Amino acid sequence: MRRFRFGAVVREAESGKAWAEKARRLEAAGFDVLVVPDHLVGARFAPVAALTAAACATDRLRVGTLVFANDFRHPAVLAKECATLDLLSGGRLEVGIGTGWLAGDYAGAGLALEPPGTRVGRLREALAVLKGLWGEGAFGFAGEHYRISGLDQRPKPVQRPHPPLVLGAGGARMLRLAAEEADVVNLGLRVRPDGSGPDLRDGGLNAWLAKLDTVRAAAGDRYPRLELGTSVLQVGERKAEESWSAADSAALEETPQVLLGTRHDIADKLRHWRDTHDVSYFVLHHERDLAAFEPVVEDLAT
Repeated sequence: MRRFRFGAVVREAESGKAWAEKARRLEAAGFDVLVVPDHLVGARFAPVAALTAAACATDRLRVGTLVFANDFRHPAVLAKECATLDLLSGGRLEVGIGTGWLAGDYAGAGLALEPPGTRVGRLREALAVLKGLWGEGAFGFAGEHYRISGLDQRPKPVQRPHPPLVLGAGGARMLRLAAEEADVVNLGLRVRPDGSGPDLRDGGLNAWLAKLDTVRAAAGDRYPRLELGTSVLQVGERKAEESWSAADSAALEETPQVLLGTRHDIADKLRHWRDTHDVSYFVLHHERDLAAFEPVVEDLAT
């Protein structure tokens, strides 16, 4: 039986002391991982500095991204940053990575938002570069998007062969890539090709089960070693977000991304998704839901 793991997204704080207190609260509550997003717009800390501070403030808590936008950094630069952070944290880093998708990030920074197929192809090459540079000795690579010539970076990560790779995936191409290359697959809604946001039409039980089938088929013999997770978008008794239509809300309530009811109702729902569908890693998406989710973590964390 897969062990439950719990994470929480934390975006910012008013000071270094307040940031450290947030990290320590998660650790004390039984969360496994503090994760940060990676966007250029909005009130969010930059990932590497924020994760370093969180790791320094805690002893057990793992730190990670959900997720690094591949288009923002050359993978050789990211490999060096992550190896250093893994060493400084005592091997507590989880490297979440995706293509980059939010149109506002690209427009604000003057970057070209290329078609999804191009971004997914570039991410596939970036994963090869990351794994290669985290390995022993010099590494070379010649792809369509990246070229590495005999580069031997140090330090190497503490975790071997490399820190866990987490890929967020909603569309079929990303689901297959995650199944083939990641250690953790974070299942979510498909993103609109124009980067305007998640496609809420992709919610619902049937869509979720199809995603799981895609991952199993693409993973093959790797499947037993994969950890499957998702982001929890809402917890408690509140009504659905105003931005959702009634149909969208009802569809998402069938999935583990919306958890309504008592702590015992929610715990039972998460057990169902773990025991029936192998989904065992749940990442709280909004800090506003932390108080409602902490009792569930207390009930299920091992």
